[in-house]
Amino acid sequence: MSKSKSQWDFGELFPPEQTRKVLSVSELTGQIRALLEKQIGQIWVSGEVTNLRAQSSGHIYFTLKDTAAQLNCVLFGREKVSHRELLDDGQKVLLQGDVTVYEARGQYQLIVRAVELQGVGALQIAFEKLKLKLAAEGLFAPERKRPLPKYPQRIGLVTSPTGAAIRDVLHVVRRRHPGLEIILAPCRVQGEGAAKEIAAAIRLLNEFALRTPHSALDLLLVTRGGGSLEDLWAFNEEILARAIFESEIPVVSAVGHEIDFTIADFVADFRAATPSAAAEIITENVFASRKFVGDAPALLQRAARRGLESAAESFSQLGGRLARLHPRRKLDDSLQRLDDLQSGLLRGLKTASRSRGLMFQNLTGRFLRAKPSLALKARHETLRQLERRLNSLGPAQVLARGYSITIDTATGKVLRDAAKVSAGQALTTRLANGEIFSRVDG
Repeated sequence: MSKSKSQWDFGELFPPEQTRKVLSVSELTGQIRALLEKQIGQIWVSGEVTNLRAQSSGHIYFTLKDTAAQLNCVLFGREKVSHRELLDDGQKVLLQGDVTVYEARGQYQLIVRAVELQGVGALQIAFEKLKLKLAAEGLFAPERKRPLPKYPQRIGLVTSPTGAAIRDVLHVVRRRHPGLEIILAPCRVQGEGAAKEIAAAIRLLNEFALRTPHSALDLLLVTRGGGSLEDLWAFNEEILARAIFESEIPVVSAVGHEIDFTIADFVADFRAATPSAAAEIITENVFASRKFVGDAPALLQRAARRGLESAAESFSQLGGRLARLHPRRKLDDSLQRLDDLQSGLLRGLKTASRSRGLMFQNLTGRFLRAKPSLALKARHETLRQLERRLNSLGPAQVLARGYSITIDTATGKVLRDAAKVSAGQALTTRLANGEIFSRVDG
């Protein structure tokens, strides 16, 4: 049965005001904050950094996330936290901090107190720390690096007997320097305790060379193939770095691929990009000298031939100088000079005589040309030549050679263009002998 409005009991819907506890937003947020800080407090949490923002105040804000959730974090500038500079987007970290609530936004967050990198990041930090430490002690100093022997005859090899590195090294050595003797000190090159084994192998080869001077080693090659930072970590440990530094024998380090750098590379006397590259460097001078030795006989023959040719040329030059300085040479030069002067005098007399004769002939011709009778005869001859030329160029001579001249009978003009002649026009054709009269048909 329904009730009317007046029949409702509002006391049943709303409890008396004095029995309700109403909280403000600030109060509720404060209670949540207190509850989080009391129940959870300081914790360690791992995840990946994203949305990192570094403020001018020195505070760093970022989000820590995993595949399912995310957490707001703040690292205040006043906090003396190691590795804060390593925080970056995408970096996987392990954070220690206090869980609390930022009341102004009503969001919970982690106030960071400590930062540690995870995985490769942690190894990279350890790598940089050891690198700085050893560099400060002078283990990487260039002035302590020893030169490699040019023609090694016996070397020590420190590597795994089953790895790819030893196969690469032996393959190159057999091809380039098969006479090179290799003393292998086998050891593990990966995993826990590998660094101690590599260091022990280096010391063992040094002791072997010291005990047997006739079997001295020219250098040591410490090597392994490529791998991840974790795989190569044995070559980044301090015990191995100090063993390389203390070695009395020069050490070549060839670890990983060309892009891989290890602490062993920095301490060693020489760093090669790969095991094969190390073997090529060690055998380079011997390999190059093989060609030189093969070419030596021909080189010696050419050198001896050049020496003999040079000696013969020097002897010839000395003989020439001696001949030029002999007293008889000066007498011969004087006699030759006298002959030259005598010949010159005779040529001068002949030239003067010929010049006088030509001068006489010219004067005689001029005298003869000056006679009036000769001048008149010359002018008659010239007139006759001009008359002959005029006759040869006249129309009669042209007609005599078979040509003809056609004239318009009415006007007496010479015709030169057939296009200007019309049908029925009267023409006169003049030949060498006589004329022909005609009329144009077409």
